[in-house]
Amino acid sequence: MKKMMILAAALFFAMGAAAQGDNVGMGGPDGNYTSLAERIANLEKKNDAFNVYFNYAASAQASYDGHTWSSKLANKQLRLEIKGNITPQLFYRLRHRMNKANTAQGEDNFAKATDIMMVGYNVSDKLTIMGGKMCQIWGGHEFDENPMYIYQYSDMVDNMDNFMAGLVVAYHPVPSQEIAVEVSDANNGKFTDEYGAGAVAVTGRGDGIRQLEKSNNPLTYIVNWNGNFFGGRFQTRWSWGLQTQARHEYSRMWVFGQKLNLPTVQWYVDYMGAWDGLDRLRIATNDLGAFLDGQKNAYFSDVHYNSLISKVNWQFVPRWNFMAKGTYETASVSKIEQLKDYRKSIGYLASLEYYPVKDQDLRLFLAYVGHHYDFSSKCGLADYSTSRIELGFMYRIKCF
Repeated sequence: MKKMMILAAALFFAMGAAAQGDNVGMGGPDGNYTSLAERIANLEKKNDAFNVYFNYAASAQASYDGHTWSSKLANKQLRLEIKGNITPQLFYRLRHRMNKANTAQGEDNFAKATDIMMVGYNVSDKLTIMGGKMCQIWGGHEFDENPMYIYQYSDMVDNMDNFMAGLVVAYHPVPSQEIAVEVSDANNGKFTDEYGAGAVAVTGRGDGIRQLEKSNNPLTYIVNWNGNFFGGRFQTRWSWGLQTQARHEYSRMWVFGQKLNLPTVQWYVDYMGAWDGLDRLRIATNDLGAFLDGQKNAYFSDVHYNSLISKVNWQFVPRWNFMAKGTYETASVSKIEQLKDYRKSIGYLASLEYYPVKDQDLRLFLAYVGHHYDFSSKCGLADYSTSRIELGFMYRIKCF
């Protein structure tokens, strides 16, 4: 009884914390870290059926929005994760954001706060089936990285909505290669929840306006390949997908991710390309509101986005890590001459991280995040740059 009370107190103390694991599947490597239950209550784990993590990231920030500097203290990430292997075949995973709305959505009846609630079954060594709410299996290494470790996503990933109810079938022809297929909802909410009543597409053809109708089958279809070569030193995450947004309106996306994974250096390069029949990411729609003539619930049609992402981590001495990241992205409204290739975006980030405690995944960091937006003269938008300096910590608390 005393041990259970101590464990409950440890869990209560940890409620100030958040996130864990990669987005896809069962999450990233857990590492050889001592849990609070083991450290405080001396409880020994005898199986892998129940694992609890809180991941928390917070920082003091000074930000420049292109006009003025401001400062604040911010909780960046706050997620609870519970996962486990009940048998060699049966496994489960829950990940829930503690600082997001808990209202159930109209289409899948999950709250936006719930990233993942899935159950999986290993049919054999080569075949696995997973169902529930999951992160869609888009490729790329930024997309799959633990959100707690991301100082700033690329524009594309930052505007993607990816946690959907669905079904994944994964096949391993050999242990180092995986081919997966997913069918999921395209949105969490119903059509009017996502786009509003009377939504229209601005096309640039004919009268330039097309009424949108809901699809009877608003689904996403993704094919994904994950490869490991040379003992895991080189890794790939590639995918292609099609999303139904409205009747006769589709979004298509290619993602190619490559990663060099060495003992003290990890470097990945991702390419993402999206061709949206309807502006799913809404970057162009938000940028170019003046071109929508005050039309309510209007979205651009035929929008094309490109994103190139490169990130390197270097553990130059024990317990220290240097991170550098760059992004180059473009946006174009293809059918409107004035808005073709209207935007270029360049992101540049760097951080210095220190791990003060050997057997805990705690890191202190000092980071800089910069962004420059370059607009074409034809679109009429003015170029601007933003900056952010952060001093903070990330702590992945292993409770049990």
